[in-house]
Amino acid sequence: MLGALVKRLFGTANDRYLKGLNTIVQSINEFEPTLEALSDDDLKAQTGKLRDRLQQGESLDSVLPEAFATVREASRRTLGLRHFDVQMMGGIVLHRGMISEMATGEGKTLVATLPVYLNAIEGKGVHVVTVNDYLAKRDAEWMGEIYRYLGMTVGCVHPGLDEDQRRAAYACDITYATNNELGFDYLRDNMKFQIEQMVQRNFNYAIVDEVDSILIDEARTPLIISGPAEDSSESYLTIDKFIPLLSEEHYEVDEKSRSVTLTDEGVEFVEEKLNEAGVMKGALYEIENVSSLHHINQALRAHKLFQRDKDYIVKDNKVVIIDEFTGRMMEGRRFSEGLHQALEAKEGAHVQQENQTLASITFQNYFRLYPKLAGMTGTAMTEAEEFSSIYNLDVISMTTNLPCIRIDHDDEVYRTERERDNAIIQQIKECYARKQPTLVGTVSIEKSEYLAELLKKEKIPHKVLNARYHEQEAMIIAQAGSPGAVTIATNMAGRGTDIKLGGNEEMRIEQETAGIEDEAKRQAKIEAIIAEVAENKKLVKEAGGLFMIGSERHESRRIDNQLRGRSGRQSDPGASKFFLSLQDDLMRIFGSDRMDSMLQKLGLEDGEAIIHPWVNKALEKAQKKVEARNFEIRKNLLKFDDVMNDQRKVIYEQRKEVMSAADVKDTVSAMRHEVLEDLVTRCIPANAYAEQWEIKSLHEECMRLVAMNLPIKDWAAEDGIADQEILQRILQASDQKMAAKTANYGPEVMRSLEKQILLMVLDKQWKDHLLSLDHLKQAVGLRAYGQRNPLDEYKREAFEMFEAMLDAVRDELTMLIHRFELQQPNQAEVPRKAQEMHESRPAPDSISKTQPQTAKEVDPADPSTWGKVSRNSLCPCGSGSKYKHCHGKLS
Repeated sequence: MLGALVKRLFGTANDRYLKGLNTIVQSINEFEPTLEALSDDDLKAQTGKLRDRLQQGESLDSVLPEAFATVREASRRTLGLRHFDVQMMGGIVLHRGMISEMATGEGKTLVATLPVYLNAIEGKGVHVVTVNDYLAKRDAEWMGEIYRYLGMTVGCVHPGLDEDQRRAAYACDITYATNNELGFDYLRDNMKFQIEQMVQRNFNYAIVDEVDSILIDEARTPLIISGPAEDSSESYLTIDKFIPLLSEEHYEVDEKSRSVTLTDEGVEFVEEKLNEAGVMKGALYEIENVSSLHHINQALRAHKLFQRDKDYIVKDNKVVIIDEFTGRMMEGRRFSEGLHQALEAKEGAHVQQENQTLASITFQNYFRLYPKLAGMTGTAMTEAEEFSSIYNLDVISMTTNLPCIRIDHDDEVYRTERERDNAIIQQIKECYARKQPTLVGTVSIEKSEYLAELLKKEKIPHKVLNARYHEQEAMIIAQAGSPGAVTIATNMAGRGTDIKLGGNEEMRIEQETAGIEDEAKRQAKIEAIIAEVAENKKLVKEAGGLFMIGSERHESRRIDNQLRGRSGRQSDPGASKFFLSLQDDLMRIFGSDRMDSMLQKLGLEDGEAIIHPWVNKALEKAQKKVEARNFEIRKNLLKFDDVMNDQRKVIYEQRKEVMSAADVKDTVSAMRHEVLEDLVTRCIPANAYAEQWEIKSLHEECMRLVAMNLPIKDWAAEDGIADQEILQRILQASDQKMAAKTANYGPEVMRSLEKQILLMVLDKQWKDHLLSLDHLKQAVGLRAYGQRNPLDEYKREAFEMFEAMLDAVRDELTMLIHRFELQQPNQAEVPRKAQEMHESRPAPDSISKTQPQTAKEVDPADPSTWGKVSRNSLCPCGSGSKYKHCHGKLS
């Protein structure tokens, strides 16, 4: 009560923040008359002037008013669009690294041009992130007119570009791209073998469009680059045959947690059937049957939890994931841990080989790489806590330029889906009769096509927009505001394209004048379209604007708000209503079990609905609970991924240092020496007697690591010899072998090979480490039964595994560097081959791991056999001193 009174008197924190931006907006507006008076050339010269001011030490905040005013004037001259004051406020919020919540139709695309231009003046690069390739290309071309007018370069990254084109796009002042393209380019860059091959430059500033979709919905699954693992496709096909034999008492499904498990009866049944078929022997939970258990669990999930045309579709004999929030196909994405293969077996599609992760990153950790991040969307307030705790992003809700006059009706709740669907069809028929366009939002492809069938029976023309019609998305959604248009769409389909009342004249002109070559006829057609759209807009407004129908509530309020926000843009008339049934997933899983019987007792008749604000509030509470639970799940998963992310940063940073270095001779030498020092320490412990020394083990390990048959037994037999003297002799033998290789192949070739081998070993060990972490993550959850915190256990063991991986890198590098031999016809070709290896990733057959043949041994007593010696390496004479302090000493 007191809080409500304070808000009425002083406004919310959000209101007060917006009020504080008025002063800056006034400063921007003061520049407008001056800039309007400038010629085109003088206005274009503003970029250079602002850049000079920044180079002289001024901050971005100090030049913000003039920069924003420059963009507004450039936009007015190029696009005929002038930024409103509320759009200026939105631009300031984005520049400050926050999320700007702006209603649909408020011009978020135009708002972004303000902070993008300001931050691009520094020349460090700005990324604008969109939800699909169509929007990336559209916005880069459309808003690019403003940037190019002001002397900025604009690039767009999309599928089909080669490496050079991508590098050029990232080198631009402003780069438009989807989150997937950015993330995969980052992973690919960190698998390159030369710094020049990388396409991205250092991160600076990014604005994420539809930030809730990208940073929350899409952030549930990581980006993964993988390679083929051991083929087990036949196992999935074999196990899949047994799942249809299970009856309901054999398994339990928990829809809330999206899990399915075998009951005791189910375990017995499966064991009996698999043993009879010879698929396995013994009990299901025995260690040798762990693979069969894995395949059964995934097949069970595929059959009992995942539905065709809701969770996935089958297209061209392939199983394609459907995003539950966007309704879009997620091409190239696959469920992990064998679930995708289980779905392929279930649907009779080609079962692809399982993959092993080579590189992966979550969107949370990718976007946290940017020193400065901002976002914009129509719906972010409901997820403000998640944005703040994970991304450190505050959400500011912007006021609309014009008041929203959309009528949001109370939900109608029916007992059955049949009654609910009949009510939806009746509402569509009423709207269609008065030429009022309707947009029907559904939660799945299956539901959208079912409603389409009902409309066909009623002979009502309509368009269906779901993953099957992804290519026509923008065109279908753009014309959804035409008189009498009926559009059935999965919840967020067409997001990013405005639904304009009367239809979208720009798209109609582009489509309907494409084949007209005669300019007079083309102009006449354009004028006819403009006139028709204007007339249609008037007709639709009189009919009540766009009527948005929700066919059921989603688990997240934000998705419902997005759907509702498609209607009533820029003070257009409109209405929205959700139709629900007690059989809907949300009501059935999270609602009261007694509600149906209670309604029957109250005498709710067939086709009659409950309509009351209390119902809306009760649903909102249920949705809040689900959102909080899903947030906890995402937060917990991120905690585990953060452990790997810290390790990923270390590895990627080391790779970059290796690629940037002129040579890595000292690094490789230090690693060799560390390995040999650890070996001697292991075999000859401190303060141990000579008879306790593990001489045989030391000799075998030297054979393995440095491929040299050293007389260690003879050395150990010498009187008075100690561990350090043996170590020095082993190091000297290793250094001499390296010196011989350098003399044989030449320093340039040797330095190139050292770098290539180090990167190759680092990549191989990192790949194996990722696989080990995957297995650890799956197993560590069971530690909770032993009263141990799984996250703490994961952190501890992951750190130990990381240290072991680094040891393995040094070990394998030492072994390979001593063993490799270049396969070459003659010595004269070495420089050319080295150059080829320097420019591309070395082919596997360019390096041999066989025992080296003695080509030209280094004679410590004969400097003419030493070749070119690095000044920081040990002197080949065997003194133990560095070359620069011995034979290489300058006189």
